[in-house]
Amino acid sequence: MDAEGKIIEEVADPNEYSRVVGEAVEPWSYMKMPYYKPIGYPQGMYRVGPLGRLNVVDACGTPKADKALKTYRKNHGRIVKSSFFYYYARLIELLYALEKAEQLLNDPMILDTHVRAVAGPNAQEGVGIIEAPRGTLFHHYKVDDDGLITWANMIVATGNNNLAINKSITQVGKHFVKGDKIEEGALNRMEAVVRAYDPCLSCATHAVGQMPMIVDLVGPDGTVLDTATRSSASC
Repeated sequence: MDAEGKIIEEVADPNEYSRVVGEAVEPWSYMKMPYYKPIGYPQGMYRVGPLGRLNVVDACGTPKADKALKTYRKNHGRIVKSSFFYYYARLIELLYALEKAEQLLNDPMILDTHVRAVAGPNAQEGVGIIEAPRGTLFHHYKVDDDGLITWANMIVATGNNNLAINKSITQVGKHFVKGDKIEEGALNRMEAVVRAYDPCLSCATHAVGQMPMIVDLVGPDGTVLDTATRSSASC
């Protein structure tokens, strides 16, 4: 789906993912900036995860989740754009997961003992693309004759959403920055919009029970005009 909310159909061999997805870098971040190549960088920003999945599927496939999806679309439209709806979309997917788990647990085959698979290297290069709870994962590996990895490239969900996360923070900043002041509520809204994407970094970059934040408003000449801080808060 592009920035205008139009669905872009791009069917490609997983081994050719690099023809569709580019990976840019910026000097101010350790994280890569994946983008949709046909549109280019940075206009080719895209989002992955629950919100995107619900925008493209016809149904979830379980009764209660399908009912919830129908209500979601009735109230908010067929294509939902706001990143804050990640929370709602995630709840629908959780409902689907619970229903699906119950179906699997009641399947007699769940106790089948024929579960072990033994395999060795059958190719020296492989690409896997799957949908995980946070979003799309790209895994690309090259191995030697012994099956040892010699080269790897991964684009995880947080990376896929990196441009969109930065865009969302920019939008929040434009709303809460007035002149040379950061208005009250900016920190909470910035945290909320980042967490909407369920990024790995939200859990990996703070101590248990704390979420310190520092936001500096910097002028064109590099002068710090205002600072908003929060030493800690309940997670």
